[in-house]
Formats: sequence, C-alpha cells, structure tokens
Amino acid sequence: MFWHVYQNAVASGASQVIVATDDERIYHVAQQMSAEVCMTASTHRSGTDRVAEAVQHYNIPSDAIVVNVQGDEPLLPPVLIRQVAQALQHQTTAQVATLCEPITTREEVFNPHIVKVVLDKQGFALYFSRAPIPWQREAFAETTLQSGFHFRHVGIYAYRVKDLLHNTQLPPCPLEQIEALEQLRVLFNGGRIYVEQAVLKAGIGVDTPEDLATVQQLMTAIPT
Repeated sequence: MFWHVYQNAVASGASQVIVATDDERIYHVAQQMSAEVCMTASTHRSGTDRVAEAVQHYNIPSDAIVVNVQGDEPLLPPVLIRQVAQALQHQTTAQVATLCEPITTREEVFNPHIVKVVLDKQGFALYFSRAPIPWQREAFAETTLQSGFHFRHVGIYAYRVKDLLHNTQLPPCPLEQIEALEQLRVLFNGGRIYVEQAVLKAGIGVDTPEDLATVQQLMTAIPT
C-alpha cells in the first residue's frame, strides 16, 4: 500500500519524496525499490511528529513547504498533493493547509471514522470533529440531508518547516486527546488552518479492515 502512496507523491511533482517510517519491513522494501527512506523513532505519537524528525534529519530549510501524505491513502490523486502545497504557498497567514470534500449522506455525517470540519467565510477551519458538525437541528430529524453544510476532512497536510517544528514541540491539548485529532493542537494554540475543497475526489483511506477490502477491490479494477 505504501508503494502506491509513494508513487502518487512522486507524480505530484514534489522536488523530494521521503518515506518516513519506524517499521524495518517498510524501510527495507523501500530501499529495494530505490525510494528515499528515513528510519525514525518508534516513540512518535503521530505522523506529524515523524515528519518533523525527517525534515530535521535532512536539514530542510525553515521556509520550505512539506506535505504529510499518510501511508494509508493509496487512492489519493497526485493533483491533491500539489493542491494542498500551493494552497499554503498562497495563504501566508496560515500555519497549515489541508483539504475537504462535501459530505452527501447521513451515514457519513454520523460516522465517527469520518472527520468533519467547519469553516469560516475565508476558508479557515473553525473546528474539526468526529461528531456530526454543524448540527442541523431541524434537518437531522428528517430522512434526507440538506446539502452544502457538511464537509469531510481529507487527511493531508502542508506545513512550512518552521511551523511544523513549532507545532510538534507544543504539548498535546485536551481537545486533541478527546477527539484523537492532532490538528486540533494548532487551533487550540491560536494557529490557523486553511482548508480548500479538493479539486478531485480523494478516495477512501484505510482505517478499518473493511476499508482495506474495499480499496483492494477498487485497485484491482484500475487498468494497468
């Protein structure tokens, strides 16, 4: 699965693509496939912490933009990796950029595995939650879902290196721990997260065994 993620990252046009892992199996397979790979500590609480170690290892400049693509997103289109990097480049007041896409079904809204995001009028995140936000008091009593109010967070992040290192040095915040959502640490400490609507459908990530079976079926159907 990580090999597909790596290939999509390369196809995005990134100047450098690094596989950051604490798993020796992934490390050795990446080496065999001639991918640039960085072995990191096994004590990291999140992928963001792992990326922070990798950028320090490679001495990447503080003003450079790095994109954290999680290894469980094999269907993520390369264009979205490019989009989130460009979004941060254009939004100089943001510490982080990420993506979202519309939610169209009640099942998605009430699914705790699908993270929801609420935005302000400029596209900056007000809050992320596994809960059904915003709560449509009247509409949720009906069988249909009113469109245009709910957005799924696509778990891809762009950072400037200086902000990445700053954020990862902050202690975990209560909201982050309650929701199990690391991006809430940025908002809790007064940072700004800019959120663009993805120009293509992101595809599902692999969070559960059922997701893995679905992704395997979809990838088998992709022409080679």
